[in-house]
Amino acid sequence: MTKQVPITFLKVGYNMILHKPFMITYFSTKDGCTITRRGTWTEKCKYFTSKIGNNMMTYFDRDKQGYRTAKTSWTVRY
Repeated sequence: MTKQVPITFLKVGYNMILHKPFMITYFSTKDGCTITRRGTWTEKCKYFTSKIGNNMMTYFDRDKQGYRTAKTSWTVRY
């Protein structure tokens, strides 16, 4: 069974596992739907708060071979 780790707020000190593949699900405002992507946590990934107060997470998208950012609420599964 896949372990689900819901992240609904910025958690200081939350540790993702470096270079371990995961699945991330979040609502894409650009696409207008919930999407699931294959991701990896790298040294360039980060949690941060936007200027307007939204919680954000930047991760590496393994399918598109680039960095993406999830906003407000997301679920990570290893």
